[in-house]
Amino acid sequence: MPGVEMRTKRWTRFEYERLIDLGAFGPEERLELIGGQLVVREPQGRPHSTGIRLVAGALRAAFGPEWNVEAQLPVALDEESEPEPDVAVVAGGPRDYLASHPTRPALVVEIALASLALDRGEKASLYARAGVADYWIVNLVDNILEVYRDPRADPHAPHGWRYGSTTTLRIGEVVAPLALPDRTIPVADLLL
Repeated sequence: MPGVEMRTKRWTRFEYERLIDLGAFGPEERLELIGGQLVVREPQGRPHSTGIRLVAGALRAAFGPEWNVEAQLPVALDEESEPEPDVAVVAGGPRDYLASHPTRPALVVEIALASLALDRGEKASLYARAGVADYWIVNLVDNILEVYRDPRADPHAPHGWRYGSTTTLRIGEVVAPLALPDRTIPVADLLL
């Protein structure tokens, strides 16, 4: 019917986790909670999978055993968002998160091919709103690393926040995570 507004249900992180515990979703259903919406994750092709492995390996080497480098595991950002970033770096070890998912990642990295627009827009705004100070996109389309920092409020951004600083890095350059500014990583180690 024209003019009829369709209503949707916004999910909380608690409701989403309860549905998971009840077995409402099968293992083949790749979902994440983004701003109260259940979003289907993109299928992983070989370049995307290889990118995750490269980034996780480089970050494990840079951060060391005091940090937990997680690939595609949930991060509890707020009451309506529990994304599963391609790679997240959190303080401590795996047992530190037995009672709940990590809430304050030191670094989040998304590997982007088909998801580039989503990662630059919706997800960047979501991570900025959650106060993630260091957000990187491994842009497989242009073979560059995009570094996003300085989260700030912006009423025009999808989730009301955006990053104030964006830096583009290429092969031959290095990047240092904000959490460990004395440890540099060659950008070539993060790209295909």
